[in-house]
Amino acid sequence: MSSTSIPASQPPPSDKSNKPMKDKKIATIDNPKYLAESAHIRETLQASEQLPVHWVRSFDDLENCLDVLETCERIALDTEFIKRDTYYPKLALVQVNTGKEIYLIDAPKLDLREFWVVLEEMPLMIWHACGEDLGIFYLLSDCPALKNVFDTQIALSYLTGQLQMGYQQALAQELAVAIDKEQSQSDWLARPLTHEQEQYAIDDVRYLLALYDILMVQLRQQNLVDKVEADCQLYAQELYEMANIEDDATYLAMADYRYSSQQLAVLQAVSAWREALARATNQPRTFILRKQAVRDVVIEMPSTMKQLSHKTVMHRNVLRLYGEELLTVIQNAKSLNEAEQPARILPPYRSKDKTITKAVQAAINRYEQQTGVPANVLMRKKWLSQLYEVVAFDLPLEQLPEGLQGWRQEWVVNTLIPVIEEHKEELKTGMGLYSDNK
Repeated sequence: MSSTSIPASQPPPSDKSNKPMKDKKIATIDNPKYLAESAHIRETLQASEQLPVHWVRSFDDLENCLDVLETCERIALDTEFIKRDTYYPKLALVQVNTGKEIYLIDAPKLDLREFWVVLEEMPLMIWHACGEDLGIFYLLSDCPALKNVFDTQIALSYLTGQLQMGYQQALAQELAVAIDKEQSQSDWLARPLTHEQEQYAIDDVRYLLALYDILMVQLRQQNLVDKVEADCQLYAQELYEMANIEDDATYLAMADYRYSSQQLAVLQAVSAWREALARATNQPRTFILRKQAVRDVVIEMPSTMKQLSHKTVMHRNVLRLYGEELLTVIQNAKSLNEAEQPARILPPYRSKDKTITKAVQAAINRYEQQTGVPANVLMRKKWLSQLYEVVAFDLPLEQLPEGLQGWRQEWVVNTLIPVIEEHKEELKTGMGLYSDNK
């Protein structure tokens, strides 16, 4: 196995692009509050600069890498891939930092089935913004939802209230390290990689273990570790469900409460048709029908090629290849009887005086003050809408969204639901449940 030492990026004297959030001290490692732990983290950082780098290009290289990984208690990972003109992403590179060495796994050359199994059994995998990475993992591995994921972006959302902090900003803010991200959109399938690409790939995992360490120090100080770890596993589960969604359920991402049941039937059928065709032809969904074209079909309900051409933004090449097939899909959906059509989507709660909104927000703010969990991390808009449905229809607590069934459930049941119950009639009115459109 070849080994190459590649120097780490050095931070410039000033980097305005990495400007941290207001009132957030740059380089937590230098914060006197954490001096007791800073020596260990500095050692990790210093060691990171000198880690040997191994390319994994052959079966023997991979076997040696797997032997090492099976002895590790934790690793940091990232992936590079291309998904510009295909349904299935093209995995180009997997970067792994064991704390003692960095592996660059040349994915197109290797059968990675055993690698995925080893990762599934790893005690702890550390990622930053792992959404697309785990999407590829689930697509290629046939593994169940992972239980060993820690996402440093989620941890940072608890500490800063910033939901999608990038890796570059995180390193600058927490460790005073600057890295170059200019290679993110380069051709990762090209071989050999340029020096700049290789450096970029290495830096994406070089400092990730040290970032995890400094974040864990802060999370422990604020008693947030259990909550963050639970949300990391929740995210891994959500990504698994997204990767394994049935074609007939993909329409829900575009469903609108203003659509009739018949329109929803057409939306469901067209969305499922688009998904199956994209998968069969290995094209992005948008190469077949963009979302606006799907909406046009649902609203206009075209029944002829002329209507399909003039009343939708469907591309003429797709119209030529698949127009007649799509018209059949639309007609079959329109012909479904009422019992076969999807149920209407409930309207969101709306009210001019926003009494419930203010009462709920006050309860959320109180919890934030008591625990330090930022309000936007504590409650998502989607969860709140689902909670309103549970209260309005007296549904069992088992129908709470999954995110409100974990550590949040006690607070939701004992505090938030009673607040909403006090305004239940207003809630039903605001959801239109007393109107003719219920």
